[in-house]
Amino acid sequence: MEKQEAIVLYPSPPIGHLVSMVELGKLILSQNPSLSIHIILVPPPYQPESTATYISTVSSSFPSITFHRLPTVEPYSSSTTSRNHHESLLLETICFSNPNVHRALFSISQTFNLCAMIIDFFCTAVLEVTADFNFPVYYFFTSGAACLASFFHLSTLHETTAGKSLKDVHSLLTIPGVPPIKGSDMPKPVLNREDEIYDAFIQFSKQLRKSSGIIINTFETLENRAIKAIKEELCFRNIYPIGPLIVNGRAGNKNVEYADSCLNWLDSQPEQSVVFLCFGSLGLFTEEQLKEIAIGLERSEQRFLWVVRNPPGIQNQTEPDLKSLLPEGFINRTGNKGMVVKSWAPQVPVLNHKAIGGFVTHCGWNSILESVCAGVPMVAWPLYAEQRFNRVVIVEEIKIAVPMIESETGFVSSMEVEKRVREIVEDGPVRERTKVLKNVAESALTKTGSSRTALTALLQSWSPKRSSES
Repeated sequence: MEKQEAIVLYPSPPIGHLVSMVELGKLILSQNPSLSIHIILVPPPYQPESTATYISTVSSSFPSITFHRLPTVEPYSSSTTSRNHHESLLLETICFSNPNVHRALFSISQTFNLCAMIIDFFCTAVLEVTADFNFPVYYFFTSGAACLASFFHLSTLHETTAGKSLKDVHSLLTIPGVPPIKGSDMPKPVLNREDEIYDAFIQFSKQLRKSSGIIINTFETLENRAIKAIKEELCFRNIYPIGPLIVNGRAGNKNVEYADSCLNWLDSQPEQSVVFLCFGSLGLFTEEQLKEIAIGLERSEQRFLWVVRNPPGIQNQTEPDLKSLLPEGFINRTGNKGMVVKSWAPQVPVLNHKAIGGFVTHCGWNSILESVCAGVPMVAWPLYAEQRFNRVVIVEEIKIAVPMIESETGFVSSMEVEKRVREIVEDGPVRERTKVLKNVAESALTKTGSSRTALTALLQSWSPKRSSES
């Protein structure tokens, strides 16, 4: 009996990467429902967001998707846990998990015909064990094409910056497909060449070209120049922009009442009048910064929906105490114009609500795509990872955001918050550009659109016969 064809997906442990990879699996199944999807899960090296309910829901809704939980690897040394980047701990976990991944792949291959494996950028170490198998390996790059171009060019930057760390390079960097960019705006893990994570990223950048292809969560018109640069100047043609891949809902969501209260409040607000402030699950501010945001919002006299999380160092399993975190009387004084919610809001439904007129965001790539698809202009306030890089791209290249300008210490004044919140609700070129791209994003996902065409080409690259039949 002929074995069923299967694809293996290998996300890195953080919940955002897992959910994005699952959505990719769903997208592949929508075009090739006869495939079997196998997702290998490495236990996170730190306190994880619970994924049990999410995984159970996916498994019951999509019987063709099977999850393979790997055992926890050996404990880490104290020196590991004190590292500057959580990425260091993550990469060590993934590296130590290689023998378990090999066993999982061998086990799956006994029952299924493995057509391809798709790995997260952080899972590059697995290439050491995939060499024992005959399937092609692809990357799923969860940020944009401009960021991908910067990683293709990273080893060149390493050689041409004369031994300096990028954070100390004061001249603008020239990267194919990317606006001129300050070294300090590059992704955080590559800012300091003395940091151990830097060497890992240099090696990753060299491995990209050895893959069979790279799937990107973007679409042609959004990042046309970067995509063209990767193909022509950086000489890597096997890229598949299949986005926007939007996740509506997340593991570990709060109860339905939170969603209902936000959306019900928005129902009572005028169209395009509310500024939404939300900074992702890792976007935390000091108490001083929270108070400064509140002062700026109040002075702006604009309507707002603001998600407030506990500052760093406060147990995040507890609800924020808004009375102590925000200026005295703030909630009462702004109650007729604003709503403050604790910890979480249903971001995709909120962004798509007709009352939303602007989005103050940490510039995570998923949030950017969600805002584009909702046609909502952004105020770009990056906090970590590659978010400063993304700000440059969406402000200067794509022109769908205005920048929040911080001090040298990273602090943002109430005057700056007030200015940008007022600016984003006004009609202007940024709003018009975002509305245009909303329609283009919808077109990219149609049967003859650029993203659907890229997805078809991807499926044909590993299973030409079955793809042509679908």
